[in-house]
Order: sequence, then structure tokens, then C-alpha cells
Amino acid sequence: MEPAEAPHRDLRPALVFLSGELIAVPIPLEREEVVLGRALAADVRVNDTKVSRKHATITISEEDGNTEYILTDLHSRNGTYLNGRKIKKETLRNGDKIALGEHILRFDLLDEIDREYQRQIHRLISHDDLTGLLSSRSFFSELRRESSRARAENRPFCVLMMDLDHFKEVNDTYGHLTGSRTLEELADCIIKNLRSGDAAARFGGEEFAAFLLDAELPQAVVAAERIRTEVERFAFSVVKKGSPGKKHRITISIGISSFPEDSNDPIELVEMADSALYRAKHEGRNRVRAYRDLSATATKQKLPPRRG
Repeated sequence: MEPAEAPHRDLRPALVFLSGELIAVPIPLEREEVVLGRALAADVRVNDTKVSRKHATITISEEDGNTEYILTDLHSRNGTYLNGRKIKKETLRNGDKIALGEHILRFDLLDEIDREYQRQIHRLISHDDLTGLLSSRSFFSELRRESSRARAENRPFCVLMMDLDHFKEVNDTYGHLTGSRTLEELADCIIKNLRSGDAAARFGGEEFAAFLLDAELPQAVVAAERIRTEVERFAFSVVKKGSPGKKHRITISIGISSFPEDSNDPIELVEMADSALYRAKHEGRNRVRAYRDLSATATKQKLPPRRG
């Protein structure tokens, strides 16, 4: 009896980050030439000051039915390394490791199972287990990327820092299961009041953050008020035996900073939004405060329609 043929594997080339902000992210190589570098327009962008704007390319070569992937250094300032050796031009093989600056990428031929596995690994690393929002590390990575884009394209954006009011009382009164469910439901309240392209993260405990793309400060105040009102009105679940359907209430305080008026630096923007959040807490909680004050009429501007 002849052995059954092995099923055909649809192997596709990809680069997988083994270090840096995008760790475990598989980047498919779908073009005949892919540019790696620090420039915003690079096909595979490596946010590293030791990486040149156009650092290297990977090109696909077809000859006699064979496909080869060629890595070429583009006269980069700090060089391109393949498996620890500085190169000018080399053919890539499955599993080869490419070093650009402080970042290491692996060249892989992945089937669909491999690709899905890498996506799941990245999601586990980059997202908060409880809420499904970005982790604080991933939030800063995305924020730095969007800051670079905003500077290059002269576009505004705003940062929100959010903290539940008297959250400890929820845990003390109803228990930690209810506290965890409250955080899950809060994440849903935040997400449904953001637009596609905006991003939200859990910073730890009951503190959350978001950035709003293409939004000036008056628009961000409207969005923040929308989140605050949603939370104030929402009936949060109580997870407790003998109390089916029981609900509890809680409020949220929010601080806002804006790019570029408040700062051009993403870390400073988070600190400024956090400072505004502290002021909201100090002034009585359940309110929105901006690092830079607005006139009352400015807050009447509207955001584009929210997602969903």
C-alpha cells in the first residue's frame, strides 16, 4: 500500500520580530521588493535610531521555477547583519536571523497554522488578558508610531488618561470577581465610544488610557464627556451568589492632553494627561479636565461618528 501524499502546505514568506516593540509580529512579504528601515514609508518600519531610513531590501527572484529571497544592504550607516555576520547581499533561508540596529527579525516560511500561531502569540504579549485592550507597553509603542506620523503629516491627536473613582470600594463591597467584571465592562464602555483607528489600553489596576487620531482638544473633550456619561449611566454587574441581576454604579475621571499644542513628545503627553486627571480627581471626581483649559463654547464641537 502506497503511503498517502502529504497535504500541500501553503508556505508564505514573512519576517517575525524577535525583539523590540513589535515582538512576535509576523510581517508578510507580499511584494517583489520590500524596504526595511526607519522611514514612515518603509514597507517594514523599524522604529530604531540606529536603523537608517532606508536600511535594506528583500527582493524576490524567480529562476527556473525556484524562488529566492535576497537581502541587500542599502549602504546603511550601521550595517545589516545576517546570522551575526555583516553582509552586503545574501540569499535568505528559512529561519535566518536579520539584525538591524537593536532589532532582530527572523525570516520564516510560514503556513496558515504558523501564521495564526504567531498572531495569537503577539496578541497575548500586546494585550491585557482581562479587558482585551492594549497593554501599557503596546500603547506606548502605538503612541510613538502615531506621534511620528502626526509630526510628518502635520495632524493633531489627543491623549486621554482615565481612572475609576473609588474603585477600591467595589472590591471591598462586592468582592474581586465583581471588580474584575467591572473592568471588563468598563473596557466595553470605552471602546464603543471611540472611533475606528483610535486606541485604548489598560495601564494596570483601574487606570486606562486612549489616544484619539485627527482630534483637536475640543473634539477630545466631547469624546471624553461621552465616555464619562456612559460610565455614569451604566449598570455594572455584581458577581455574587444569591444576587442574580444585581447591579452597581461607579464613575470615572478623565484627563486630556493634545498634540502638538501641549507637547510634541508622546511620553510628556501621557504625563500631562495624567496631571489633568489628577486635577479632575482633586476637584471632586466624575469629571473631565484638560491640561490646557478650553472656553465653554469650544466643547460644543463634534467628533466624527463613533465606531459601531
